Amino acid sequence: MSTAPARRLATRRQVLAGSGATAASIAFAGAFSELFAGTAAARGHSGYGPLVPDPDGLLDLPKGFRYRVLSREGDRLRSGEGPVPSNHDGMAAFAGHRGRVHLVRNHENRVTAKIAVPAVDGLTYDPMGKGGCTALELDSRGAVLGERVAIAGTAVNCAGGRTPWNTWLTCEETEDRAGTNGYTKDHGFIFEVDGADPHRTGAVPLTAMGRFQHEAIAIDPNNGIVYETEDAFEKPFGLFYRFLPEKPLGGTGSLRAGGELQAMRVPDVPDLSVIQETGASFDRIEWVPVPDPQAAGTPIRLQDFGPKGITHAQKLEGCYWGGSSVYFVSSFAQSAAGSAADHFGQVWRYEPKRRRLTLVVVFGPGTDVQLPGESPDNICLASDGGLMVCEDGNGAQHVFGVTRSGEVYAMARGRQNIGTPQEPEWGEFAGVTFAPDGGTMFVNCYTPGTTFAVTGPWR
Repeated sequence: MSTAPARRLATRRQVLAGSGATAASIAFAGAFSELFAGTAAARGHSGYGPLVPDPDGLLDLPKGFRYRVLSREGDRLRSGEGPVPSNHDGMAAFAGHRGRVHLVRNHENRVTAKIAVPAVDGLTYDPMGKGGCTALELDSRGAVLGERVAIAGTAVNCAGGRTPWNTWLTCEETEDRAGTNGYTKDHGFIFEVDGADPHRTGAVPLTAMGRFQHEAIAIDPNNGIVYETEDAFEKPFGLFYRFLPEKPLGGTGSLRAGGELQAMRVPDVPDLSVIQETGASFDRIEWVPVPDPQAAGTPIRLQDFGPKGITHAQKLEGCYWGGSSVYFVSSFAQSAAGSAADHFGQVWRYEPKRRRLTLVVVFGPGTDVQLPGESPDNICLASDGGLMVCEDGNGAQHVFGVTRSGEVYAMARGRQNIGTPQEPEWGEFAGVTFAPDGGTMFVNCYTPGTTFAVTGPWR
């Protein structure tokens, strides 16, 4: 999720700040109703009111909402395994027994991470990897009962996705090989994690699902096909994949049986950034077998997909299933970095039964530089039938909501200023997810790593 500051080019905020733009509304275009296909929904609303400054300086929320800090980087894990690791990222919530909730949380730790995920026997893939997942167990009232390592020894665990059998697929956003950065094993894989019983899943890479800079996944609940996004930092950018498992919907551990990895080709469209009009649709989507899913000699995005090539896109990030379609996000595209065109965020919809790809939402530049609206990243469907989006850009960071009618509102604003008054830096939000009963929103601040539980008058 997080892009190293040295690699980040001028953002929309910086551009607008330099041009003096002061428009007060958030500019989006597209059919927002498509984002909520197949979901239960309350009547449309325009948010929960203005954000109220937090006297404790952590999290601003609308009136009537409150937060609790469940876990902070550097505190002791309740298991006694070590300190809470750094860089809180993707996350999901699962129902447990007697109203309990299990949270599985990624730690996007590189070799330079301040606090590594502690190594635990039976749960560690590569002793030199600092990434992994931790799991929190909450009682029916939301109090923390336990916190422990769920997988360790992985690298740059960014996002992922849940399975229909209630496990978490954590994704490594790297393709470093053994011998690189001190690693003793190849990285760039997906791992299955059971938050309630981590030793049930262990630390086994799902190698058939590809070795690349994974971001997120979504699973078609009808046939078990797994869709995967690739957040490659440099041109040629990432691909959109699907994995056809040998044992579809087979339950915990079934993805280890293997399958076929394919990449999406949009005929005559080598780069999705050139598509700028919402509603643009392509009906002849092709899926091309990946020549070498292990990327033994060449990264997948650089492999030979034949004379027709393959379709790339910059910053492919969030991915989720809704109704009969899979949705995925391109956070931004910058021609200065090698994209064919510029944009400030896209949401795409792929309909498997029709083999149709449609651009449904474009995030626009006409916003106040202090308002949310830049670089959409993690996305989840909210309990009120709308959408929650984590912002990954510069300046003050927000979680913002989107109603079914396309209205956008700020739901939370981070107050954890980790820079200086002259050059402030705010930790981005990540891992937004809701409790199974819809009564609590959980969200992470990436740095300093903090997990919040937000309760209040959710509709």
